[in-house]
Parts: sequence; structure tokens; C-alpha cells
Amino acid sequence: MESSLPSKHIDDSRDWQSSLPLAPPFALRARVLTPLEAGGTSYLADGLLEVDEAGSLLRVEPWPGERGAPPAAVDVRPMVVLPGLVDLHAHLPQLPNAGLGAGLDLLTWLERYIFPLERGFDAAAAERLAPLVFRALAAAGTTTAVLYGAVYEDSLDVSFAAAERHGIRAVIGKVMMDRLRYDTTVGDREVLEVSLAQTQRLIERWHGRDRGRLQYAVTPRFAVSCSAELLRESARLASATGAYWQTHLAEDRAEIDEVARLFPGAADYTDVYDSIGGLGPRTIVAHAVHLSPREIKRLAATDTRIAHCPSSNLFLSSGVMPLARYREAGITVGLGSDVAAGPELSIFSVMRAGAYTQSGLRTMLGEPGPVLKPLEWLGLGTLEGARALGIEDRIGSIEIGKEADLILVDPRVSTPVAGDDTDDPADIVSRLIYRGRGDMIRGAWVRGRLLEA
Repeated sequence: MESSLPSKHIDDSRDWQSSLPLAPPFALRARVLTPLEAGGTSYLADGLLEVDEAGSLLRVEPWPGERGAPPAAVDVRPMVVLPGLVDLHAHLPQLPNAGLGAGLDLLTWLERYIFPLERGFDAAAAERLAPLVFRALAAAGTTTAVLYGAVYEDSLDVSFAAAERHGIRAVIGKVMMDRLRYDTTVGDREVLEVSLAQTQRLIERWHGRDRGRLQYAVTPRFAVSCSAELLRESARLASATGAYWQTHLAEDRAEIDEVARLFPGAADYTDVYDSIGGLGPRTIVAHAVHLSPREIKRLAATDTRIAHCPSSNLFLSSGVMPLARYREAGITVGLGSDVAAGPELSIFSVMRAGAYTQSGLRTMLGEPGPVLKPLEWLGLGTLEGARALGIEDRIGSIEIGKEADLILVDPRVSTPVAGDDTDDPADIVSRLIYRGRGDMIRGAWVRGRLLEA
């Protein structure tokens, strides 16, 4: 079949990256592929994308010809513009340990690899690492990241400042723990009061900064490391300030058993968070691998959002989420890399891990429900992530009026044979998921500003 690719391709002999627009306003001529907020997918084989001075999308339409196009449009064909990827769950201090500890159970892995690493994530460490993490996220195509920090207030200040300079869209929170603690600077009796006060100050300084590009998430680590009082007071603080509330839920069987021991009055793990007022549309729970029908129903009823982290769940042998069951129940689910339990930051790699595990769950274990197709996985990593954050009116798809959070992808990097390209949108995304490489991401913008990668 004859290819319908645009005839005018980018000149690979020049340094094309130097011609990418750094800031709005600008216009691109490109292939444009996006999920749509109303449902379905739009694909423009030869499209015009125009960004206004405020960094919002002014025009998204088929190429109108030279007479109808902006005079300075940058032609990046045959590359594809996609919505920026949304990572709903990762740990900022943990990137140095990505890929370490495979085969360990969650609690052992935390004790051996993670708590010692986070213990050293002070302001100086954050000054070194945070800019590298934000650049690595942008290089992977992630324009929005929901991150856990460590327990130290000053390291969170430094991390937020780095995110502000970099330009990434970020939701970050200081980890709160009053059990299994690694912070020796605060006594056991005062840790709750101190942690709440530190979190309050961080919210006042950073929540909603730069017209909402930076947001705060109150972050009790998980029920194993938090008392009921800490969980209750942290949820109350999030509600009072309009911040997000994030934690972990039902990741690992041994973790679930430990929660049952620590909270004997709770009906199940989800009830621990429900009983203290933690569930709701501003709450993101990571993993949620092992949920009973009652828990699924309760998460759906409270409109609590889930960060699905299949790469991490495989790495630590935690289990496989029955994704179709959760979506059929009406739960909003997006994707998370969960670095460092997830071995890499790429959300395309997370899609691949998720696709393999869901296929295996259905074919080998008989789990009912459809297996997601490539375009649906793209939606999970973009628009559904935006929905989980309640900002789907601003980002997550390439539609007029939304903010220009975009990535530029070269699908030729993923082709097995040079010149063997495709112009079918599902096939383009399939190649990005199953044959993805880091160098296929050619640029990432937030509000039309090119991110350093």
C-alpha cells in the first residue's frame, strides 16, 4: 500500500533541534495524534498546531496550505506531536536506586534499599539530584509528574524550586511517617506535630505556584508507616488547603497482612483510609493491586483515583492489577512509573508492561474484560492521568483552548527497518510502546515552553 505520509520530510542533515521553538507563540507543521476529551482519537497526517502567547492551543487543524498558515511555522514532519505524558506516581529521591533489588518483597526492599537512600536526601542532595530528575522526566516525554519526596522540609523546598526553574508541571509532597522512621532529627513524641507544621508551610509556599503549574500533595507514605492519627490529620490538612492527598494501597500481600495487624478494627486496607476521611477525588492511591469487591466499590463511590504501576508491580513481584475490572467499576486510573521500584521513568515502557500483564491476566488466568489497545494505553498515559488530577480541562489532549503540554516523537527510531514507517495511528502508538527507545523523544513543552532534557 502506498504511504500517505506527508511528502515533505525533515532534513536529517541539519541540527533540527536548534530550530524547535523555545517559548510561545509558535506554530508547528507535524503529524498530530491525540485522545479526545469527548472520546475517541484524532489523527492529522499533515496538521497545523498553533500556540498563543499564553501557551495555550489556538489552532489544531489539517494543514491549511501556505496561504492559510502562520508564516513562521516550523515543519517537523514526519515526526508526531502527542500530548505530554502524565506520571501519576514516582519517588524523586529514589532515581539513583532504579533497577536495584529485583526479586525482593516490598517491605524488605524498602528497608534495604530505600530508607537508607532517603535518609540522605537533605537539601544538598536535592540540589544535586532534583534538576537531573526533572530533565530525565522531560527526556522520557513526561510533562506532568506526581512525586514523593523524603521527610525533610528543606529538601522539598529545594525540589520545588528546581521544578519551578525547569518548567515541568509537578505535584510533589513531603513524605510523612511516624512509624518505621528514618529521620533522627525529630523525636517520636513530636514527629506528628512537626510533620504537620512542615507540610502546612510547604503548602503555603508552593501549592498553586505559577498559575497552578506546581501543586502540593499531602503525602503519608502508607498505612504501615503511619498511625491513624497521622493519617487523619494529614487528610484533614489536605481537605482544608485544597491540596492533593497521596499514599500507597494494597501493593503487596505481606504489606496487606501488616496493615491488618496494625489496624485490627478496619474492615480492610481501603477502610483504613476511608475511616479517617482520606478517600475522594483529590486522592491518588498508588498500586491498589489486591482489592476485594467491597474495596473496588468503595473507591468508585468516593471517586478516588488510582495510579497503576505495572512495571513496579512486576519488578517487586507484587501482583497484577485487574485493570479492566476497576475501569468497568468507574474508577479513574492513570499510569505511574513508580521509580525506583519501577526500573525506568518512561511511561511508554509502563504501557508495555501493563499491556503484557493485562494480556497474561486474561489469557492465562481467565480474567474477564477487554485488553486495552495501543490508542487506549496512550489515553491512559495522557488524558486519564490528567483526569486523575482533575485537570483534564487544561491538559491531557491536544485540543483548542488547552495548555500546550506537548511532546515531539520521532517514530522512525522505533521502526525495525529504515524507511519502514506507518501512517496508521494505532500502529504508530504500537511501535512507540513495544519498540520504544529513549531517543525517540525529540522535545517536550509545558505551556509551550521547551523543557531542558
